[in-house]
Amino acid sequence: MSYENILVAQNDGIATITINRPKKLNALNRDTIQELHNAFEKLNDDAHTKVIILTGSGEKAFVAGADISEFADFSVDEGGKLAAKGQELLFDFVQNLGTPVIAAVNGFALGGGLELAMAAHFRIASDNAKMGLPEVSLGVIPGYGGTQRLPQLVGKGKAMEMVMTAGMIGADEALQCGLVNHVTTQEELLPLANKLASKIMRNSLVAIRGAIKAINANYEDGVNGFKTEIEEFGNCFGTEDFKEGTTAFLEKRKADFPGK
Repeated sequence: MSYENILVAQNDGIATITINRPKKLNALNRDTIQELHNAFEKLNDDAHTKVIILTGSGEKAFVAGADISEFADFSVDEGGKLAAKGQELLFDFVQNLGTPVIAAVNGFALGGGLELAMAAHFRIASDNAKMGLPEVSLGVIPGYGGTQRLPQLVGKGKAMEMVMTAGMIGADEALQCGLVNHVTTQEELLPLANKLASKIMRNSLVAIRGAIKAINANYEDGVNGFKTEIEEFGNCFGTEDFKEGTTAFLEKRKADFPGK
């Protein structure tokens, strides 16, 4: 599949999606959101893809926000539909993807860019990264899950401050408040992402898929996360990965998970 706004590369089970609109600082427009959905869906269905890394092209931006020109004249109804469709098509889709997604934040991650990074299963950042949700400076609020995911990651008070001031925080502060897991140089960002991906791939990806579902359940209204954990734990006992993992442990050897 060919894309106009993103690049997709695959190497030894690790797929890297690069948002490639450098002249627009990789801003998200309608077409880019659709292409990202298509790429994630295809990679998730590909048995050879074990982990997905998401990043931006160039050294300035991961994603500098949404393409405001596309919705500046929208009505109330159109604005609501824009948020609903975007969340369903990309942001919620990424969060609930069974394949692990690592966001490698290489520069500005603002507005929809930070919302996309937060939808990934976890984030790492280059030391020049700047993150924020500046939407209120435009007379609107985050609409792609930012008001929900940011408090989950950094706490209610910090999220309120970031949203209400429309300010940016640097990589070190993002690390301190739990928004990102690691900070490194720009040169080492993708190597670190690949190193983490390789560590993930040593384990049972079937079990990881269940763990993603169970962890996400804790943040869903009306869903009992403990019940989901119990169900997913039980499901593991019917997998070939469980049989291989326990047998390898008892035989004191390294497990070779079939991914089934």
